[in-house]
Amino acid sequence: MTAMTPAPTRTRPDLSYLLDHTSHVLRTQMAAALAEIGLTARMHCVLVHALEEERTQNQLAEIGDMDKTTMVVTVDALEKAGLAERRPSSTDRRARIIAVTEEGARTAARSQEIVDRVHEEALAALPPADRETFLRLLTHLTTGHLSTPTPSPTRRPRQRA
Repeated sequence: MTAMTPAPTRTRPDLSYLLDHTSHVLRTQMAAALAEIGLTARMHCVLVHALEEERTQNQLAEIGDMDKTTMVVTVDALEKAGLAERRPSSTDRRARIIAVTEEGARTAARSQEIVDRVHEEALAALPPADRETFLRLLTHLTTGHLSTPTPSPTRRPRQRA
C-alpha cells in the first residue's frame, strides 16, 4: 500500500468513535464535578453501592469494574476521609464488608446529586422530545446486542455500575 492509496469510503457513521468520544467527555465532566467535593467516580460508585446492601470489597470491585489494587486504593481513600470503613460481615464471619459512615452517607447523597446533574446537563444538549427516545435506544443497545463484551485475553468483562 502506498501513501497515494485512497482510504476506503465510509458508508456508516463511526459508531465506535461516537460512543467512545461522548463517553470520554462525560467521564471528564463527571470527574471534574465530583472533584469539587473531593471524590472520584470510583469513590462515588463504592459509596452508593455499599449503601444499597452489605457488600464485600470484592463484590464492590466487580460492580465498579475495578481491579483489586484499584479497589484497595479507593477504599483506603474512603477510610482516610472518614467516609467508609472495613467491618466484619454480619452474615459471614470470614468476610469483611465496606460499611459507609454517616458522613459517607451524606457525601453519597451529595455525589448522587452531582452525578444526576451532570447526566441531566448532557441530556439537555438534545431536543426535549428526543431525550427519552435516546435513553430508550441506548438502553436497548446495552441490554441487547451490546450487553456482553466479546471475551478478550487481556481484559475482564465490564460490569454495569
